[in-house]
Amino acid sequence: MKNTVSSYRLRASLHEIIFEADTPAGKVFDVLLIASIVASVVLVMLDSVSSIQINYGELLYLGEWFFTLLFTVEYFLRLFCVGRPLAYARSFFGVVDLLAVLPTYLSIFFPGTQYFLVIRILRVLRIFRVLKLVTYVGETRLLMQALSASRRKITVFLFAVLTLVIIFGALIYLIEEPESGFTSIPRSIYWAIVTLTTVGYGDISPQTNLGQAVSAIIMIIGYGIIAVPTGIVTAEMTQVYKKSVSTQACPQCSAEGHDTDARFCKFCGSTL
Repeated sequence: MKNTVSSYRLRASLHEIIFEADTPAGKVFDVLLIASIVASVVLVMLDSVSSIQINYGELLYLGEWFFTLLFTVEYFLRLFCVGRPLAYARSFFGVVDLLAVLPTYLSIFFPGTQYFLVIRILRVLRIFRVLKLVTYVGETRLLMQALSASRRKITVFLFAVLTLVIIFGALIYLIEEPESGFTSIPRSIYWAIVTLTTVGYGDISPQTNLGQAVSAIIMIIGYGIIAVPTGIVTAEMTQVYKKSVSTQACPQCSAEGHDTDARFCKFCGSTL
């Protein structure tokens, strides 16, 4: 019985330190974790520079394994202190945490895979919990809800853009000569897409005055429609994020994004 109580207290204490950003210990832990993540990513990037690798390769190798072991211990501690380890393991940060340590172990059998450790930089997203910005970017699930809610409007918008590039592609094909690079309607549509999105590779360009006038119209339209999908998604995000949320993590599934006055997890129903 005592062992059970001690284990529960240990898990609760670890959960407060590792997952909670509202406590002093939690903030210190997150700041140290972020510093370690940034340092480990810098080591990986430096290791890819041949001159640095030749002179400090052994030191970089030891540093890489140090951070890998550190993050491995942290990953298993996260699994230990949540009531539903599999739920955390399948979550966004759970997958990222696992991918942050796997490349080093895989590099034993497949040399070169350690450079995939730059994925650790994704873990810096945890800083938004410390800065109280979880409302905007800390909760991936809310962003996906906003994107899902705007999918019909985005689909209509993309269909309208597709119609425009087909029309302009066919038009420029009729105006320009094949010598200018407009050898087919599909290739002309490619040019229309590049021009409409204001990318402007320059590999194909109209030579006639009329063709250049059409290009100017497409570029102006491009500047006008670039902001449309951004506005659509932003409007949906405003609706999704308008409720105040806290940085409190569920002790069972580790999910965040709960209302400040919530008593139960809205994802698994556990007591907060």
